[in-house]
Amino acid sequence: MSAPRIRPATISDIDALDAIEKAVFASDRISRRSFRTLIDRPTAETLVAESETGISGYAMILFRAGAALARLYSLAVAPDHAGRGLGRALLAAAEKAAMDHDRIILRLEVREDNLSAIALYRSAGYRKIGRVDEYYADGMAALRFEKLLRGSDTPALRIPFYEQSTDFTCGAACLLMALARFRSPDFLDPVWEIRLWREATTVFMLSGPGGCEPFGLAMVARDHGLDPEVWCSTEDLLFLETVRDPEKHRVMELAQRDFRGRVRAAATPVHIEAFTLDWLRARLAEGHVAIVLVSGYLMMGKKVPHWVLAHGDDGRHIFVHDPWVEDEVDETAADAADIPVPYAVFDRIARFGRSGLRAAVLIKGKTPHV
Repeated sequence: MSAPRIRPATISDIDALDAIEKAVFASDRISRRSFRTLIDRPTAETLVAESETGISGYAMILFRAGAALARLYSLAVAPDHAGRGLGRALLAAAEKAAMDHDRIILRLEVREDNLSAIALYRSAGYRKIGRVDEYYADGMAALRFEKLLRGSDTPALRIPFYEQSTDFTCGAACLLMALARFRSPDFLDPVWEIRLWREATTVFMLSGPGGCEPFGLAMVARDHGLDPEVWCSTEDLLFLETVRDPEKHRVMELAQRDFRGRVRAAATPVHIEAFTLDWLRARLAEGHVAIVLVSGYLMMGKKVPHWVLAHGDDGRHIFVHDPWVEDEVDETAADAADIPVPYAVFDRIARFGRSGLRAAVLIKGKTPHV
């Protein structure tokens, strides 16, 4: 029998894919509806292995917009084709698909008790990067693996990842991650997330929750023992141009004036100028991290200001933790943590609004808490 041909899946393959899914997985299955959605999704690619007897396996890869990162969402081989090297062939095809999309890293999760799959990934050069308790529906833990597909070694991951638990606490979540790096991992808690958001937000429960701005974040960072520095491309108050409600506008203006006064009183360095990519790379090389304002529209399709934590540089990419995990498109923390963003892409997304506002809060490195 000739070797199976690996090709992109089509909608007509769904019956075969569904049959493989049911034969291989007892739970956590991809539904027929999800197969249809994912086959058509521009940010996903599904590959099938086809022989004379039909489809014998598949691999599905997800791509995060703007990132040099791909995720192996699922890989399955029909039981009657197991042991013939098909899983390895599909894995190699998935890696090639990731590289064809200019991704440098492929990540995956695997059941901790799936010893054969773990052996396959290890033998193919994947390294373990984490473990998640009770990841699967039956309570089994997941192991997380990644492989660098091209280039030199990625920067060592030194900062724990924290997923924001609300739609509006991205700034506070980034600050938590910096605190976990330079103070204590005990800060990685939803209670701290909401507390820091309340302390740093521009407006609190007036016509809905608000977000954070750089001076508020810097003020709270210093209050909790960090060494911050503000970079902002304008002296104007921020995020007010679209606020129509006079009372909300007044409260946001007063909150920001208070933040700026307190930052000045604490002698926190403030630079009214746009940071550059070269400046950021130099600061990251010194062991610092930066909470950076990015376009929410370019990052996740929402016209809102959004904060990410920049923490690494490999000579081609800025590595960031994005606290926003897009559950609606099946993302996990593996998709949002330690994302390699190409320099040109990062330079484009690190701006907000029509004015191209640039803002960042540099957190200067200190010896981590022991």
